[in-house]
Amino acid sequence: MVYINCFMNPAIKELFSEDKNISRILIGLSALSGEEIRPGKTLVFLDEVQDVPEVVASLKYFQEDAPEVCVAVAGSLLGVQNMEGFSFPTGKVDILHLYPMTFTEFLYALGEDKKAELLREQENYSVVNSLLVDYVGLLRQYYFVGGMPESVLTFIKTRNPEAVRKVQTDILSAYEADIAKHAGSDTQRARLVFQSIPSQLAKENKKFVFGALRKGARSADYEKAIQWLVDAGLVYKVCRVRKVAIPLNFYIEKDAFKLFLLDVGLLGAMAQAPAALMLIGNNIFSEFKGAFTENYVLTQAVTVNNCVVAYYAKENSSMEIDFIVQAGSQLLPVEVKAEENTRAKSLRQFITVDNASTGMHGYRFTMKGFEKQDWVTNVPLFATAKFIEMMALQNDLHEI
Repeated sequence: MVYINCFMNPAIKELFSEDKNISRILIGLSALSGEEIRPGKTLVFLDEVQDVPEVVASLKYFQEDAPEVCVAVAGSLLGVQNMEGFSFPTGKVDILHLYPMTFTEFLYALGEDKKAELLREQENYSVVNSLLVDYVGLLRQYYFVGGMPESVLTFIKTRNPEAVRKVQTDILSAYEADIAKHAGSDTQRARLVFQSIPSQLAKENKKFVFGALRKGARSADYEKAIQWLVDAGLVYKVCRVRKVAIPLNFYIEKDAFKLFLLDVGLLGAMAQAPAALMLIGNNIFSEFKGAFTENYVLTQAVTVNNCVVAYYAKENSSMEIDFIVQAGSQLLPVEVKAEENTRAKSLRQFITVDNASTGMHGYRFTMKGFEKQDWVTNVPLFATAKFIEMMALQNDLHEI
């Protein structure tokens, strides 16, 4: 691999600015790296490309004039989406979205490969249940650390919560700086929305309320700012549905929604939640813990391919289902519980009464182990990502 970081690299800017002669650019990259670039053998990896928009624009010519050369680029979505004066090479590149590490990936990073493999297999439920205490302890660590790679690496190296929290606050500061750099006239509104997420989620009704931002705030004033945060990948927008059917996107109501942060570790840092309250079960943390757990489940679900997530609220009723997940061709009504509490009144009503004729099955995500009942299956929170992925894959294979 030939790795080149484009951040504050004037040589790269000059190399890609002159023209789009790929042969000349490859010679220059080889000279800069001191390594031979062999077609089909060498991966050219250009990092921090948002700093040199010309690199992204040149991908079109790499694909057309040198398709045998393997090129990968990486960069902040904030920067790549705001390359003024440069066109994105649509149709010429494969796009991969990177998310914070899931809990399963966190297990691999910690060297807990066997536990990770058990979750991937999704067959040995009795073995998983027998290791419940271990999994729950590791999940609480993930709640604090989150999935940002630098946070995970710092935790592995130091096992020091203070060091991890410093990394998290630095990342949040960097995001704030990026908002100021790229959001233009929506900077202050985007910052206000971003900073309000912990308090919005702490409410019993987690629907986003514009009036909580400032007195007299209207949706029209903040729509662009929210969309900017969503497009930048900093927040996830989960909209309401009043009808649960496939395709779920047909029934989404965009005027009612919840906002979640991209990473649970960063959410804890934003809320300044003490490490002890996140690593150890504690009633003092109970009010925020429910919202925190919902944020965790959402961040695991969005990493699954062919997955759509909404929430359900019944008209003229307080009944609400935390998430409706379309995994492949199946709908999963999901109730989230922070601890082992398995009471799910709304979910029971939704499954056994309101949708009794449809044969729909409910899913309850808690700290308990796997357990299947007539109308609901209990799924341990630590298995969230792999369980949803398995459901999506099973349905896709069935359709084929």
